Amino acid sequence: MRLSPLILQVPKSLVSEEIEKKGPPMTLSTAAALAGFIGVALGAFGAHALDGHLSIDGQNWWETATLYLLVHVSTTFAVGASEIGRLRMIGGWVMLGGALLFSATLYAMALGAPRFLGAITPLGGLCLLIGWALVAISARHRKSPGQSQQS
Repeated sequence: MRLSPLILQVPKSLVSEEIEKKGPPMTLSTAAALAGFIGVALGAFGAHALDGHLSIDGQNWWETATLYLLVHVSTTFAVGASEIGRLRMIGGWVMLGGALLFSATLYAMALGAPRFLGAITPLGGLCLLIGWALVAISARHRKSPGQSQQS
């Protein structure tokens, strides 16, 4: 049985006007892929265009921002691609937001923004921890096929 004709024959009444006008909402995997693109671009920019223009602290902040961003968007992409459970998706979005906040404050300080942004950076780190915890909880409570309870 071919599924593609069935997919194309969705009645218009089932498609909300909001989605029809704006398109579907951005998925977690799409957002993570875009953030990954930005992370690679910023990493390359820091390694080449900013080479010799940043202080030692600035270089360290840039490298840390890039590392955390790329690690967490990769994880977030995998979480989004799994599409398993609401709690896991929430954890993925919180993790992505945390990675962006954490990295953005470090990038900004590396470029000379006021150091008080360093007080905001841990909020991004807290979001990362919360995201990881939600993903872990959702994985722990997920039932395997044919299994009635997870011990």
